[in-house]
Amino acid sequence: MKVILSTLNAKYIHTSLAIRCLKAYSEKDFDIELAEYTIKDPVMNIVSDLFQRGADVIGFSCYIWNIEETIKVIDVLKKIMPEVKIILGGPEVSYDTDYWMKRLPNVDFIVVGEGEETFHQLLQEIEGTQKYHFVYGLAYRKGEEVIQMPGRPKADLNELPSPYRFAEDIPELGKRVVYFETSRGCPFSCQFCLSSIEVGVRYYDIERTKSDILYLIDNGANLIKFVDRTFNIKRDYALEMFKFLIENHRGCVFQFEITADIMRPEVLDYLAENAPPGVFRFEIGVQSTNDPTNELVKRRQNFAKLSRTVTKVKQSGKIDQHLDLIAGLPLEDYNTFRKTFNDVFALGPEELQLGFLKMLRGTGLRIDADKYNYTYMDVAPYEMLSNDVLSFADIVRLKRLEDVLEKYWNSHRMDHTVNYLIEREFASAFDFFQEFGDYWEGQGWQKIGHQLEDLFTRLQSFLESRGTKRMDMVLGLMKLDYFLNHKYKPRKIWWEHALEKDDWSSYMKMALQHPDALLSPVVADFVADATQTAAPTSHATDGHSVSDSPQPQPYREVIPSFASLKLGEKELQKHAVLDILPFRLDHILSGGSPLTAEGRTLLLVVYQQNEQQKPLYYIMPIGKEIAAI
Repeated sequence: MKVILSTLNAKYIHTSLAIRCLKAYSEKDFDIELAEYTIKDPVMNIVSDLFQRGADVIGFSCYIWNIEETIKVIDVLKKIMPEVKIILGGPEVSYDTDYWMKRLPNVDFIVVGEGEETFHQLLQEIEGTQKYHFVYGLAYRKGEEVIQMPGRPKADLNELPSPYRFAEDIPELGKRVVYFETSRGCPFSCQFCLSSIEVGVRYYDIERTKSDILYLIDNGANLIKFVDRTFNIKRDYALEMFKFLIENHRGCVFQFEITADIMRPEVLDYLAENAPPGVFRFEIGVQSTNDPTNELVKRRQNFAKLSRTVTKVKQSGKIDQHLDLIAGLPLEDYNTFRKTFNDVFALGPEELQLGFLKMLRGTGLRIDADKYNYTYMDVAPYEMLSNDVLSFADIVRLKRLEDVLEKYWNSHRMDHTVNYLIEREFASAFDFFQEFGDYWEGQGWQKIGHQLEDLFTRLQSFLESRGTKRMDMVLGLMKLDYFLNHKYKPRKIWWEHALEKDDWSSYMKMALQHPDALLSPVVADFVADATQTAAPTSHATDGHSVSDSPQPQPYREVIPSFASLKLGEKELQKHAVLDILPFRLDHILSGGSPLTAEGRTLLLVVYQQNEQQKPLYYIMPIGKEIAAI
């Protein structure tokens, strides 16, 4: 009996841990093949491939992002392969199972919950006596009747074979994301999340976990994402794993979901001192800072402690942080969500993900949806449309905000510009993204694509339409950001006025004659810091002073001096761009006021001078005597 385990991933680079767990458990007794596709693949392409592979049993792993596309594949498969047995599993079909069996007549079985043992026993019964009433954790058909068996006890994780050691995976390990679990279950009870339904947390043996990770690294894995719902719930376990990964990473990047307000100080200190830059990434689900909302959805969270954790990690400069928000939770109206957004944005995460509440099957919020007058999509992903405090009009506006947030913040195309605008020109980060999102849609830009240059010209159009002050300064920062978005010297610019050729040559000669006068931004930052007086004592969000104790120095990327590059005129002609900004760029980059940034700056950006192919930029404040050259 041939078995195919399949799923439709959201992207090609993703891989399915679930079907690998099932194969690992059952491959000793059955001929099992994995077949992964994406939700973007045409249905006929998927069906044709499965048909040519040939199978007696095909199982699909189902989630909110792929269930509707999976159904289309199943319906066509059953037309051309009516004898094939179709099995579904995964979180999307593990709840309201009776609904799925009645809606999908082409599905023969549904494996409910944890699947390794249930799936294996089901295959034995399909091949053997078909006594499906012996299989716990299974829904099946008996004539026109749907039978749902009682759930199966949770497995001992250390009795499950490793799903990470398939030879056929090795050629693609370095090109795709490896999903890895060190535990199952969640200690929390958030009413919007499926993870809260399973009580308790179970762990794999830590030595086995280390062995599997080393195997993946040895065979070329570049990115491992841990799917544990709270990686740091056990301090000793998390600290030992962090130490192990730091000692053995060999360039592999690891991403974790952590709960920031329970992160212990000694763990943070260890990471700040020992984590290699860029090797760890933290995903932190904040969701809301509105206390009544968090209390109602049973989400225990201390935002002051969370803020301290995020701040300390950010100060180390070594770990990127991805913070999540959910719009549409109960008691969170448009105004309180504005506060939530600004609270979290102020922490300076490398990414801020704005999601919209999904009314997932099996969750407490879906069960209690009528209490809060929720309306939501009938089919996956069940996104909320409105509730008693957040209208659909509010949702539409927040969608606009989300769009420009992705384009202008999470993409990091204009960090210098956006930070300046939020600090100097808008009431808050929320107001900037919301106003710009409204303008973007008002111009009809959501209906058409865009190139990199378009992002800059559209931001300029928006800012000019509202009469933004000091546009000369904003445009200077936009030029800097535009230059830093290229691996190679850009062939075109989006602004109208460029330096005259003679001026360009004069400034370039000056750079060659006085290379030590060109400072890297880090050095310029130090110089600016040295000229400022000590800042007054600041206060954390819980009212405790945070300036009385020594603060860890942030990691600073080593940038070679311009002089050390030893570039000649020909190299600069080929690999450098130069512009004159009508203000002191060093002053603005160090947080100075535009009112005291009078002067001019020579900006020089060079390309292709390091292994990372990252542009390097250097600045020189210039006075009237130099400007007159």
